Amino acid sequence: MLQQVIAIHELLDDATINGLAVVQFLESNGVEKVSFQTITGEKGTTDFLKIVIAGSEGKITGGSAPTLGVIGRLGGIGARPEKIGLVSDADGAIVALSMVLKLSLMKSKNDILKGDVIITTHVCPNAPIIPHEPVPFMNSPVDMATMNENEIDPDMDAILSIDATKGNRVINHRGFAITPTIKEGYILPISEDLLNIMEWTTGKHPKVVPIVMQDITPYGNGLDHVNSILQPATATDAPVVGVATTAEIAVPGCGTGASHEVDIEGAGRFCVEVAKGFTAGECEFYDKSAFKKTVDLYGPMKVFQTKGEDH
Repeated sequence: MLQQVIAIHELLDDATINGLAVVQFLESNGVEKVSFQTITGEKGTTDFLKIVIAGSEGKITGGSAPTLGVIGRLGGIGARPEKIGLVSDADGAIVALSMVLKLSLMKSKNDILKGDVIITTHVCPNAPIIPHEPVPFMNSPVDMATMNENEIDPDMDAILSIDATKGNRVINHRGFAITPTIKEGYILPISEDLLNIMEWTTGKHPKVVPIVMQDITPYGNGLDHVNSILQPATATDAPVVGVATTAEIAVPGCGTGASHEVDIEGAGRFCVEVAKGFTAGECEFYDKSAFKKTVDLYGPMKVFQTKGEDH
């Protein structure tokens, strides 16, 4: 997927880039179902993109194959005027849009997935920066509830949430890593199917992001979060797995020159393989019977999808 990654990287590395320009680029490359919407928040505007790659037996055509959701999660692709160029936080958007190009190219060559894939992200070249330890984070022009509303589709049966996760000291690995599956306030066991795909696509031992309970709670409750990678899990009952681009040391989300195309390609290729397997019914995000037994034993944990009693 390196060709697609480089194309998207160059497309987004533009101070004037917007949703319309991305839509026109994707359509010129054969992508059929693509749209965007401009949303204004307290800190500016951003363009949310939604792309649907229809499967041979997907819901769009009346089939029953499961639908995979892919969210390119980020605050912004740029922090202008403070910073010139793409920031590290842009990784989520680059991976997601590179997937769009790859899946569309595959479809044109008659390699069609069984189920639909819905890919969403947003494009903002001038997002604000917010102080954070150990390194600064990227903020977003809109709040997290607005992001979830525009990036989660009710047809998504499972979600991969892709986010640069380099501003920490808990996952010290250059490349990408996955999180445990998050569903309805539970941190579930890591999917064996996803670990297998990660091993096969990287040729290395799998890497996992350590996740704690406060990481899966909504923003705005006063608690620290590793980043926004699992915020979609606060707004859906579908299982969510984070795909994190990572580094050996803490890198600020607003850092420029910090996006590594080969690492992004690896994450994107992993997501494409998950899309193949999940929509064909050959890859599960969690054990349904084990989840049911867990809820039967300990009750629902949906309170962790809320901001808590003080809010």
